[in-house]
Amino acid sequence: MMNPTRSRPSNAAMNPPLRTPRRAWLVLACLALGSFAASAFALDSGAAAPELGLADLQGNQVTLQSLRGRVVVVDFWASWCEPCADSMPVYQRLHTQYGARGLTIVGVSQDQRVDQARQFVERHHLTFPVLFDEGHGVANRYRPSRMPTAYVIDRTGTVRHVHAGYRADDAARLEAEVRALLDAP
Repeated sequence: MMNPTRSRPSNAAMNPPLRTPRRAWLVLACLALGSFAASAFALDSGAAAPELGLADLQGNQVTLQSLRGRVVVVDFWASWCEPCADSMPVYQRLHTQYGARGLTIVGVSQDQRVDQARQFVERHHLTFPVLFDEGHGVANRYRPSRMPTAYVIDRTGTVRHVHAGYRADDAARLEAEVRALLDAP
């Protein structure tokens, strides 16, 4: 029987707060699991490329279905990302040099506002299709692990190469991969 003069212990007494080291460990564990989950579900080579299904900045609908039979590079970028800016001359050159042979470069802006994407395109003189991924629906299907991330897709719609991040020495490897896919039967 409960003593009416004695009060019940409070929830705080029954559930003491986590000690700082334990709380820090728990936060780190959650972050690590989140990182693992994101990379575990990231689109990888050999996977079917998800549909794009957005209009470019000029209002033209861009779908992978309409690009079937072409080699496609889908590059996720943002205007605030320095490596993204560094990669744009390479993508523009590939677009100009190999477009007639069957290459299509598609940029997918992850900016918060479409005007940021438009200014970036103008500043870098981009002539390939650029999509504004408002709401990040396309990014949620591709799950790029960092900015920029490029997916090199063969003529059948299969991801053949994934480039997470960008360094100057990536340009030659990317071009070799594109050429190999363009030369494949």
